[in-house]
Order: sequence, then structure tokens, then C-alpha cells
Amino acid sequence: MVQCEMCGAETSSPKTIKVEGAKLDVCSNCTDFGTEVKQTSTSSTSTKYSTSSSSGNSSASSSSTSSTSSGGSSAPRSDMFDDMDELVTDYDDRVRDAREDEGLSQSDLANELNEKASLIRKIERGDTLPSDRVQSKLERFLDIDLSAEGSTGDDSEWSGGSSSGSYTLGDVVKRKD
Repeated sequence: MVQCEMCGAETSSPKTIKVEGAKLDVCSNCTDFGTEVKQTSTSSTSTKYSTSSSSGNSSASSSSTSSTSSGGSSAPRSDMFDDMDELVTDYDDRVRDAREDEGLSQSDLANELNEKASLIRKIERGDTLPSDRVQSKLERFLDIDLSAEGSTGDDSEWSGGSSSGSYTLGDVVKRKD
């Protein structure tokens, strides 16, 4: 039995997935967190070269690994983090301002959302990020938008980079003149 590298559960048949560029052997429950890496069958390679030295096998397996990784990079990578909305950086101010505009105290807002007042305090101080469920409750009740996808703040200012896709330090740095 092998241990899943994400949740720690024992599994007899781990699957290799790629999450944020790292390859992990995981159980079947954790495969949704990344993109499954297709592994080429090395049984024909080991049978074909069964009489050769171990260095010959390692070079054959490294060449098949490199072809797998180069083939995987041509397809657009997709994992669960690509579909997630980001939270705006000033979420704490937006929640506080909207609550004050409604004339509610933190405990009143917590009662309306069926959450603890301490959670609302922590969110407004910026000590904790709201979960997706709490974020949607806040957005619905206070009629505000907390997802960064709607606001194109820094992305609209970006104009650097060449057509080849490579960037220099001059593309990123803003000068103070």
C-alpha cells in the first residue's frame, strides 16, 4: 500500500497528477485537484532491453519521461485552481463600508448571515479570508462584489513583454522619476 501525497490515505493504486507544476502520487479521491499525467507503458521497453545494463534502462526511461513532459506542455494545463475566483485585496474595507452603509453592527450582520460575530470581525480586520460560502452570503446580503475577476485593476495596466512571450526587468519595474 502506498500513501497518498495529498491527503495521506492508504491506496493500492495511486495515480500521478500534476498540481501547480509538481507531480504527485495521489488516491482516486484527490485526482480532481490536478491534471492526470499520462504515463507511457515501460513494460515493452523493459522487455525489449531486459538483457542490457541498468544504465541503458535508465536512459530509456528518462527519454520517455522527457517526451511525456514535453507532450504535456503543448496542451493547455487545467486544474481546479484555474477555475477559482480570486478575492479582491480590499475585501475587508468593502465589507466594513457596506455594513456601515446598511447601519448594521458586526453582530447584527452575523445574525443576518447566520455566522459568528467573531468571523465578521476577523474578516473586517483582514485577519481571515471568507470561505466561498461566506463570501457569497456577504455579496448577496450587502450587494457587493468581492471577486477580483470583475475588476481588471492591475491587468489592464500591463503592457510589457514582447511577442515572443519573454519579459525583461524593464517590462516589470515602474520607475520613480
